[in-house]
Amino acid sequence: MKKITLIVLLVIAFRTIAQEKMVTYGGTIHFEASIPLFEEVKAMNEKTTCILITKTGQIACWMNIKDFKFERNLMEEHFNENYMESNRYPRAVFKGKIEKFDLKNINSVAKEYKINGKITIHGRTRKIGINSTLKKVDKRIEINAQFPLNTDDFMIEIPFIVRSKISKSVNTQLICVLE
Repeated sequence: MKKITLIVLLVIAFRTIAQEKMVTYGGTIHFEASIPLFEEVKAMNEKTTCILITKTGQIACWMNIKDFKFERNLMEEHFNENYMESNRYPRAVFKGKIEKFDLKNINSVAKEYKINGKITIHGRTRKIGINSTLKKVDKRIEINAQFPLNTDDFMIEIPFIVRSKISKSVNTQLICVLE
C-alpha cells in the first residue's frame, strides 16, 4: 500500500512540475548582417532550445553556433572558423525574465512584453533588453522577438578585406513555440 501511495504522489508531483515548465527544441533564430549592394549575409538556426518557467516568467535559450545554416557553404565555413570560432565558443546562451509575465493573461492575441537578461556569445556576456510578442497557439505559447546585436560587443572581428561588406549591427529574430 505504501508503494502505491508513493507512486501516485510521484506521478502527481511530476505532472505539477511539468506544467510549470514549457519547452521547445526546435526554436528558430534568423540573423542578417547584410550591407546594401553586396551579397546577403544571413543565416538560420532551427535547433534552438528554449525553456520558460511559467510560474516566474524566467526564460533560457541556447543554441549550437554550428547549427546556423547559410545559403553558401563557404560563408558557413568562414562564419564558424573565422568569425564565431565555434570550436572554441560552441554555444550562444540567453537567460532572462519576461517582465509582468502571467500565464493567465496570454491568449490568441499577440501582446508585447519586454524580456531582460544576459546573452553570452563568443565568450562575452552582455545585458540586453528584448522587445517581444507572446500569444497562445492551441495549448502552446509562441514567442517572437527581434533585436539588434553588435559584433563589437562580443569581440567578433570582421577581417579588414570584407569589413565594408558585412554590417557590425546584426538584426536578429527568435521564434519559439513552447509546449
